[in-house]
Amino acid sequence: MRYLPEHKTAIRRKIVEDGARRVRAEGLTGTAVSAVMRDAGLTHGGFYKHFRTKNDLLIESLSKAFEDMADRLAQTAQQHPPDSAWKAIVKLYLSPEHCDHAECGCPIAALAPELARADKSMKPRIAGELVKYKARLLPFMPGRRTSEKQRNFLAIFSTMIGAIAIARILPNRAARATVLSTARNFLLRSF
Repeated sequence: MRYLPEHKTAIRRKIVEDGARRVRAEGLTGTAVSAVMRDAGLTHGGFYKHFRTKNDLLIESLSKAFEDMADRLAQTAQQHPPDSAWKAIVKLYLSPEHCDHAECGCPIAALAPELARADKSMKPRIAGELVKYKARLLPFMPGRRTSEKQRNFLAIFSTMIGAIAIARILPNRAARATVLSTARNFLLRSF
């Protein structure tokens, strides 16, 4: 039986969505093609009808993860006045929910060390995703000029990413909450 072209597109989208969740939860090297395909209700052999290599799947999955997180942060920011939109981003990013659910959170916080060690052929595409992520969120950053917004973006996101990474290492909720609230309060008072 032949499937319509829309079917293949829908299946690929499902694979990428599952891959985006798994790559954030399990890492670049921990994400098994067989597990992603199983999640999509397909066999491992069907993978090659949709992707040439595992790296192709990883890049598309990372792209989806960056897009999902940027959309979530931007939607939150848009619900607030322009002068406090960045604060809404900080509060959402440094929330216990984001910390506790790497599989649906920021791919940088989940994968930064692995992204730094990624296959050389993947690095330009990863860098491109970082540029898109920053461009999507830059308008919400504090500052009047673009250069000021860029500096503030780097300071705010570096602090948030580090806080999430450290908090995720800690063994109990109270310790994680202390790291998150300390970073959140610092940022909210600093700009």
